Amino acid sequence: MFKKFINYCKDCYDELAHKTTWPSRKELSHTAMVVLSASLVIAIVVFLMDVVFKNCMQFIYGLFT
Repeated sequence: MFKKFINYCKDCYDELAHKTTWPSRKELSHTAMVVLSASLVIAIVVFLMDVVFKNCMQFIYGLFT
């Protein structure tokens, strides 16, 4: 049982250290900027939808009061 765990740890280390390709600093910063930009766009869209929905609901509630 313990030997299986040790082999598993060795295999994990081997894959992480020798078989994994890591992005360059340029690729990493570019990807981070894409994610940041997409997050900002989605946040703005959700904010605008919230404002429109709020105003619609205020209008509808104003009709019935």
